[in-house]
Amino acid sequence: MTSTLPRVATTLPPGPKLPPIVQTLLFANFRHRLLPLLRRRYGDLFTVRLYPNRQAVQLANLEHIKTVFAGPVTTFHAGEGNVILKPIMGEHSVLLTDEDVHLRARKLLMPAFHGAALRGYRDMITELAEQEVSHWPAGQVFRSHERMQALTLEIILRVVFGVAEGPRLDELRRLLTGLVDIGVLDLFGLHNEKLRKIGPWKRSKLLQDRVDELVYAEIAERRTAADLAERGDVLSRLLTVSAEEDRLTDAELRDQLITLLLAGHETTATSLAWAFHELSRDPVRLGAALKAADEGDEKYLEAVAKEAMRLHPVISEVARKLTEDVEIGGYRLPAGATVMPSIVLVHSDAAHHDAPDAFRPERFLTDGGPASGTWFPFGGGVRRCLGAGFSLLEATIVLRAVLSRYRLAPDRARPEGSRPRHITMVPARGSRIAVTPR
Repeated sequence: MTSTLPRVATTLPPGPKLPPIVQTLLFANFRHRLLPLLRRRYGDLFTVRLYPNRQAVQLANLEHIKTVFAGPVTTFHAGEGNVILKPIMGEHSVLLTDEDVHLRARKLLMPAFHGAALRGYRDMITELAEQEVSHWPAGQVFRSHERMQALTLEIILRVVFGVAEGPRLDELRRLLTGLVDIGVLDLFGLHNEKLRKIGPWKRSKLLQDRVDELVYAEIAERRTAADLAERGDVLSRLLTVSAEEDRLTDAELRDQLITLLLAGHETTATSLAWAFHELSRDPVRLGAALKAADEGDEKYLEAVAKEAMRLHPVISEVARKLTEDVEIGGYRLPAGATVMPSIVLVHSDAAHHDAPDAFRPERFLTDGGPASGTWFPFGGGVRRCLGAGFSLLEATIVLRAVLSRYRLAPDRARPEGSRPRHITMVPARGSRIAVTPR
């Protein structure tokens, strides 16, 4: 429903009255605590005002969220909703574009993450996972999040470039780790030309410039590869498209590759770290997961990954910018506002998930799993993450590689909290665990 409807309200839903810069700081650093508090105060529909001039309407009602995910892409712009990522991902990124431009990019990228290509990654992921866990320090406490970041980055490098050796990719691997580690305030600051010339924003900009040099050099070299047509990696696939209208410029290639490299490893790494965090503190679920690893029960292992994503959403919300007025929940939201279906609020709602604070992978194995629309870590609608299947396959294989070899234990009884890292929420202490050979 769009602007042809009669006007129901002339204002945005209620929300805190604090200055936008204060709301931005609170949202950036404490959104996992802030959003539940605001929901209790204002209900399922409330507005947060973010720097520099963003009216972000949070949605926690499933019908309201369905309106967004099922609505026309011409009205609900996901690319504009993700504008905070533009300084890093680039204007051509599949995450930052809309309508026909987005469909073109998605069509080109989708074959690398579906069907036969997805099945073809299994051996590579298994090999890299087993190499990684083979040298974990038995009996010593370590940050599993760091190890998962290293592993999933290695995997996505193979998917994107086909190889992961050589001085250029060695440097790229190191720099990407630094690029991922920026804070959400760094992202906001990168939108400001003046801030990009000073302090941490200048350092982030210089880091990004060097990453770009390496990626462009890899593109230039690959264009002249004699075996380009025989390669199955994403870069080679994108360089061998036959239709003239689908051929990408170097700038377009850069943006898609950076998007895959960053988005394609960080979220899965964090979900796996949370899975280890929960399993190490739950002997019953750990026992079930160990048995599943021994028996090759990938359905249970996938359920472990899904439950980690439900209990600890890596991304707290999905964003869509309105191109025209839209009625939602009795409010006529104005064009230019951003609507944000809240993953964290829906995932933690007892109305949708029994005992929502408990880690229960089996909820995904009984009665068809959670009701439709109550679990959406990969977003929803036509903009659902095209790497969702790859992420779950990767997580399942990695869980089996770890649990076939080790038992897990926490470094202390008290659970870890969350902390923000750019747009994601990660284990505050890195998901510290110890492993014992089985």
